[in-house]
Amino acid sequence: MGERKGVNKYYPPDYDPRKGGLNKFLGTHALRERASKIHLGILTIRFEMPYNIWCEGCKNHIGMGVRYNAEKKKVGMYYTTPVYQFRMKCHLCDNYIEIKTDPANLDYEIISGARRQERRWDPTENGQVVPDDKNDIKKRWDDAMFKLEHGEEDLAKKTDAKPRLQKLTHIQDRVKDDYLANRILRDRFRSNKKEIKARAKVDNELRAKASLGINLLPESPEDIRTAALMRLQPSTSSEERIEGSRDRILDESIFEPSSSSSIAGPSHVVKPDFGTVIQREKQKRAEAKSSPSKSSLGVIVKKSTKRQSQDGESHTPPEILKKKPLSTLCDYAFSSSSTSGDSE
Repeated sequence: MGERKGVNKYYPPDYDPRKGGLNKFLGTHALRERASKIHLGILTIRFEMPYNIWCEGCKNHIGMGVRYNAEKKKVGMYYTTPVYQFRMKCHLCDNYIEIKTDPANLDYEIISGARRQERRWDPTENGQVVPDDKNDIKKRWDDAMFKLEHGEEDLAKKTDAKPRLQKLTHIQDRVKDDYLANRILRDRFRSNKKEIKARAKVDNELRAKASLGINLLPESPEDIRTAALMRLQPSTSSEERIEGSRDRILDESIFEPSSSSSIAGPSHVVKPDFGTVIQREKQKRAEAKSSPSKSSLGVIVKKSTKRQSQDGESHTPPEILKKKPLSTLCDYAFSSSSTSGDSE
């Protein structure tokens, strides 16, 4: 380490390589600042938190895998395995945490400054493979009956797990190729990504249309059934209402005045609806083109009225003719024409 850092460095003129390396000549350690307490048996290393803990100083959670610059020192031996202790400072407060190795249980033990977050369960309940206890291993060597009983339990476990193992083996053989397995996963990911993008596009359009600022959840069969039961739309559409009003206007008589005009008198004029006037004008033009007898009908009514007025006979005034419907006017016109023909 020191020789690597000594390459392409400054060598003083009085340096003698026969007396040792550059670190020995300068009186420094090869590990530099990491070995600043090496005379006390302490070495600074990069320590990674083995499990989740709670800091006793700031009461914050420190997750597994967080790394610290820890002081490592040897505190004892477990048979031939050394026991090391690590001391580090919390990155959220000024509290120091001390942890040491536990070779007997293959674990780490907290000495001070923190407490472990307990998330333990029985692995047998989840169907996990449980390693054998050391006491059971010792009994197998000493107790023949215990070994026979344990062997029978292992055979029963093997029989129960055989169908599941065969299924897993079949799946592994089917996707044994790493490229094929990766391709299947990538195709599935792409299809899911397209569905998510399409759903997000529809949701954005709906939010923009309804001026919503909330996140929309995907539809469920229950939501669809509930929405089908709700009737928030009107009984008739706008096109149906327009068609109904058009039919009503066409069915009305053009010779019948409104009730408001007859009550108010000639001094009070009621302005008709613009759309009604247009429809009536169109109807008049269509009737004039389709039936030419109506145009001659008006002439006959005018001549018969003039002759009756000259003879001094009783006749129906033009005001009453205007107020009568089209069927009454036609009867009057034919009766007048027949009368004038007889008189001539």
